[in-house]
Amino acid sequence: MNPNFENIYQEQYSKVIRLCLGYVNGDGDLAKDLAQEVFIKVWEHLDSFRNESSISTWIYRITVNTCLMQLRRKTRTVPLKNIEKSEVDDHTEDEVQKEKQLIQLHACISKLFDVDKSVILLELEGLPQKEIAEVTGLTHKSVRVRIHRIKEKLLKCIRHDNI
Repeated sequence: MNPNFENIYQEQYSKVIRLCLGYVNGDGDLAKDLAQEVFIKVWEHLDSFRNESSISTWIYRITVNTCLMQLRRKTRTVPLKNIEKSEVDDHTEDEVQKEKQLIQLHACISKLFDVDKSVILLELEGLPQKEIAEVTGLTHKSVRVRIHRIKEKLLKCIRHDNI
């Protein structure tokens, strides 16, 4: 028997929105739209969920596919929002620095190929590598290797602002 939709939504929303944010360069409005689209799909197809994987893995797969379809529909990248002065005034220096680093990380992630983007966003979400393999259709070994290579690319990007 499938869990009820309200419980699924409450348990999974924060994970879905974070994953969506990673795909859209931190654009909160677009991430919310994508998350809404994900949960509409979950609602529509919940009866067909076969428990062959965990519900969270199934929802991650829907989220990744929804975000990738959005990226394919858009031919241009979504610009990062600038930190407004009023936001800076309300935060401590450490919070501002962390926010800048997060924006830089999202910018570097956005430069990755779709599969690599999926792998690293799921890794950052804390998904076990075997589940990442299941969501992406890659082998577990391939996921391990990709994560290592992606981390190297992201480090290079952050240090030199390119991939």
